Amino acid sequence: MSLKQQIDQDIKAAMLAKKKDELTALRGIKSAILLAETEKGASDELAADVEIKLLTKAAKQRKESAELYKEQGRQDLADKEFFEYEVIARYLPEQMSDEELKGELEKIITQLGASSPQDMGKVMGVATKQLAGKADGKKISEMVKSILT
Repeated sequence: MSLKQQIDQDIKAAMLAKKKDELTALRGIKSAILLAETEKGASDELAADVEIKLLTKAAKQRKESAELYKEQGRQDLADKEFFEYEVIARYLPEQMSDEELKGELEKIITQLGASSPQDMGKVMGVATKQLAGKADGKKISEMVKSILT
């Protein structure tokens, strides 16, 4: 079942259960999917990696907004954004632990023969493709930097 079909089913379930907040979050995801599908040059169905990128971007936006609202003392809005983040996170692959991430990055570094911080760009290119959706780009970058130094 595609992500779009899964979202449609979950929207129906949220409507029947009268879960207004969840419904809002799901409609936001569906809207993002529809926008991506109707972009110039896009095919009818989104590829799985495009769907993951789309969801990752939406989740990151919600998380950053929640943190910003929290800093500004708007806990009500922060809670709403964080709830939407949690709904989006249900559709993302499970995030890797630090140990798993370090192991994968060490394999990539060994394969590429990287040995110094100058090789970071080469490592990051491969790592972000292989670990897309499984780990945050910022976290990958920090760990690659620590391994190479």
